[in-house]
Amino acid sequence: MAKKKTKKFGTETAKILQLVIHSLYTNKDIFLRELISNASDACDKLRFSAQKDSALLDDDSPLRITLQIDEKARTITLTDNGIGMDENDLVENLGTIAKSGTAAFLDGFKDGDKKPDVNLIGQFGVGFYSAFMVADKVEVFTRKAGTEESFKWESAGEGEYTIEAAETQPRGTKIVLHLRSDEDVYLKKFHLGHIVKTYSEHISIPVVYIGEEDKEEQLNSGTAIWMRPKSEITDEQYQEFYKAVSHQVDKPFMRLHGKAEGTIEYSYLLFVPTMKPFDLYHPDRMRRVKLFVKRVFIAEENIDVIPRYLRFIRGIIDSEDLPLNVSRETLQANPVIEKIRAAITKKILSELKKKAEKEPEEYAKFWANFGPVVKEGLCEGLENREQILEVCRFHSTKSDKPIALDEYLERIKTEQKEIYYLSGENLDAMRNSPQLEGFEKRGIEVLLFNDSVDDFWVQVGHEYKGKQFKSVTRVDIELEETEEEKAEETGDHADLLALFKAELGNKVKDVRVSKKLDSSPVCLAVAAGDMDMRMERYLRDQKQLPQDAPMTAKILEINPHHALIKAIEAKGDVPEVRDLINLLLDQAMIAEGETVNDIKSFSSRMSHFLAKALAA
Repeated sequence: MAKKKTKKFGTETAKILQLVIHSLYTNKDIFLRELISNASDACDKLRFSAQKDSALLDDDSPLRITLQIDEKARTITLTDNGIGMDENDLVENLGTIAKSGTAAFLDGFKDGDKKPDVNLIGQFGVGFYSAFMVADKVEVFTRKAGTEESFKWESAGEGEYTIEAAETQPRGTKIVLHLRSDEDVYLKKFHLGHIVKTYSEHISIPVVYIGEEDKEEQLNSGTAIWMRPKSEITDEQYQEFYKAVSHQVDKPFMRLHGKAEGTIEYSYLLFVPTMKPFDLYHPDRMRRVKLFVKRVFIAEENIDVIPRYLRFIRGIIDSEDLPLNVSRETLQANPVIEKIRAAITKKILSELKKKAEKEPEEYAKFWANFGPVVKEGLCEGLENREQILEVCRFHSTKSDKPIALDEYLERIKTEQKEIYYLSGENLDAMRNSPQLEGFEKRGIEVLLFNDSVDDFWVQVGHEYKGKQFKSVTRVDIELEETEEEKAEETGDHADLLALFKAELGNKVKDVRVSKKLDSSPVCLAVAAGDMDMRMERYLRDQKQLPQDAPMTAKILEINPHHALIKAIEAKGDVPEVRDLINLLLDQAMIAEGETVNDIKSFSSRMSHFLAKALAA
């Protein structure tokens, strides 16, 4: 029997080991995920090696992983009947931090030999050392398939380890964790079962708990539903999986199940809920798609595998190209994640577009729930902007139901260069806005933006398929004169404009003749380069603007064909006209939801005109 050998970890290795034990992982439960992952890899390696040498399977026992608890001895024992290790493997895989056992395994195949299917093979890495987060001593008993010698590896995680010959072991590896005094929770079968369900539910190797009197209970399902062909999965199975990953009881609105092959390989099974998740508008905009690597659960939150504007998506993405090592905790910086996110985002948006075209009524329900969230993507830059706009739906002056932008474009006149919109909080109020009168008179459709996010994205992106978005409140709107207006034209109204400007002074930025108005006497407009009225109010409400700063002065547009404006023009500069001009400005501000600066004066003027009207 070989003598016991004591080996020291290298200086740098010892430092990294302490980092792994004390700092690397924020969740101690991870240790069991790591050990089960390694055990699963060992079983996969044996399975593939046995294709070339069937003698490696020295018995007919099915491949599996077992867990046992000894409360008196305060130990957890995890055993697999996979490939096992010899003395050199122990030094290479357990004596060296960040040594990839799987990489060495693959390199061991000669050129020209068919390599195993790598999508079932993980990597040995620093994960093994996470065991020291809960154990003050770890023992490893192992025998490599095809050999007779058994070995024992032991360490307290303090800079050195020992290797010695051991009594004959079954093929595979047995790891014994001697728990620290404050880790009693891991001596409970229920807690270990919970960890297995959370992190290792869908690895292909059964994880079996052996209890009293050798009673066995399988803790995981042993199958990854997303890896199976769609033809083999029933709607009921999909529904059960959806419930498990979403914690919702509704039937999903849409399901995406597939596999991407090529430079980057990954499988996905994603669901769009019918009901709003409870945390849809959580301040952190948390995403709930679970990331797996080779069927091992890695993370769910703070992993940028889908964009935040698709955070209502539930399901899993399983990568074949990400490493099962230290990068599990820092995946958000991995370029593979970026490529997966880009591809899966395009896929989701493409499927949403198809769904909208095939089932418009059902899609309208989806949009009512998640539309404002999807439109957040338009605020995050130009990436996928046109695809997002294709799935967006907007209220309109010519439709009782939200419409697609392409539908709007089909109806516009050939000479129209803009997509006109009006922002506001209340749809009914917007439909009655004076701003729309000239557009309705000319048969021009206007989109109605009633979500707060609309004010932001329309500032970021200004066009769709060659047409510019333009607010109807802008002063530089050029509408073609109707024949009726041409017939009523009586000049440039210079004296009228001068009268308004003299009376209103710095209350307005300018006074101009409007082509937008029909039945209303006045409206407010925003100068080129100034912030939209609704956006300014929103930022002020959110304390993003100084509360004591005055509102930006607006431009007052007047309708020279309205009876009131004609009366003002006829009477000229008299006290009653000056009061009426101020009252018209207040009226325009109220119509736009703006604050009237002097409520007392407004009330006084209104009372004066009402009294005069009653006395007449």
